[in-house]
Amino acid sequence: MRFPALPLAVALALIAGGCERRPDDVAVVVSAIGGPPELRDPTKVELGFTQSVLLGATAQGLVRFDAAGGVEPGIAERWIVTDGGRSYIFRLREAEWADGTRITAADVVASMRAAIAPRGRSALTPFVAVIDEVVEMTPQVVEVRLKHPRPDLLKLFAQPEFAILRRAKLAGTGPFRIVAPARAAPLLRPAIDPTQMPDEPIEPDPADDVRLYGERAAVALARFAARESDLILGGTFRDWPLLDHAGIAPANLRIDPAAGLFGLAIVSEEGFTADPANREALAMAIDRDALTARFRPEWSPVETVLPAQLDSASPPKAPDWFADPLDNRRQIARNRVAAWRAGNPDAPPTIRLAMPRSLGSKLLWYQVAADLRAIGLQPAWVDEREDADLRLIDAVAPYDSARWYLVTACRTCPEDLAAVIDAARDAPTLGERARRIAEADLALSAAHRYIPIAQPLRWSVAALRLRAFQTNPRAWHPLTHLREP
Repeated sequence: MRFPALPLAVALALIAGGCERRPDDVAVVVSAIGGPPELRDPTKVELGFTQSVLLGATAQGLVRFDAAGGVEPGIAERWIVTDGGRSYIFRLREAEWADGTRITAADVVASMRAAIAPRGRSALTPFVAVIDEVVEMTPQVVEVRLKHPRPDLLKLFAQPEFAILRRAKLAGTGPFRIVAPARAAPLLRPAIDPTQMPDEPIEPDPADDVRLYGERAAVALARFAARESDLILGGTFRDWPLLDHAGIAPANLRIDPAAGLFGLAIVSEEGFTADPANREALAMAIDRDALTARFRPEWSPVETVLPAQLDSASPPKAPDWFADPLDNRRQIARNRVAAWRAGNPDAPPTIRLAMPRSLGSKLLWYQVAADLRAIGLQPAWVDEREDADLRLIDAVAPYDSARWYLVTACRTCPEDLAAVIDAARDAPTLGERARRIAEADLALSAAHRYIPIAQPLRWSVAALRLRAFQTNPRAWHPLTHLREP
């Protein structure tokens, strides 16, 4: 399938690209797809992708992600888990703020308390309600006390939203410092380790620096094609069609095995979607194989909310129609639409779908609209902020808990269903929590509030000189893990 042509300036930049690769003795140039790279306080605003990349590079947490999406030490050099998983004790390494002041446990406690405050704007705030207290045990030791045991806490703490910050100046502790501020593309340089201070100053090596751009995908692809950058981060389904024009070599295109949600949340309590059986009809109508194939043949569709059992007591609940042929499912769905229209002759059979405007959204729209028309409904594309019946969810899971999937898929659920999901949050033991999660999965499936389509599509473009770059389930690529030491 061919897509609309790129703007002339972008096309010319692609054609003009040279064949030589960028040398190893210059700064790594990174394009993050999104807005300008600006430092923002995650307790006050929900971070965009580019803002997350910059914050994660300049303000680490107690722990941080490595290249494979695992957890490695950040400000904490080591930690232990005690009291049956209810206490995490972190010993801090020697680290400094940008002005040379040593970081203390009191600094960490103040930053963590702000990050977990219920009034915070972070999308992850609901998932740290289990934290009872963050306390300073000694000037170098911090304890995080939990109401109930949580084995998945460290991956949450590795997220940029839990970076240790001096919020008055919005300053972090590295691993990079901003040495040349620029709204369009700040220059980042590795922070000096205070435990390895040389006797004499060492001239910085430009090869260790990173130049970070925040820009549209088309501009990022043109920059890479012109051999003016080494890495593009943050690719999603929205911009996937641009790759058809960009001439990116297969060796440079990297697809993350991202875990998360890509589907349609049913958010309206009125009209056709007021009835659970009708909501099920919408899920039955979607041709997932055809939809994912519009993007790439290897993008596998899914039919369940949970990608695996994870920390649930039961395997993911598959829909009753899971094994039925598409034609059979659609016939059942058409019958339900016809019955609803006969009983509501004055009600318009319109289904409003809210999602962003992009080339990838057009591909999604073409398929979903055709599927809904096939069962007698009239689809309408509305802005992602407008009232709608269906709302696109495209999110990577920050950690491996079934509860994140249920909460995110059911973000606008009625109180009775939300209470079933919240029961898992408040469960006193891991066994009880697993049972509650399984019950919530069954309840969400029975209510038909979410239409699964696939796992999130996440892609990057990486130069071959970035030999340490790895794809991973978090789709998160630290700027400290791009080149081999």
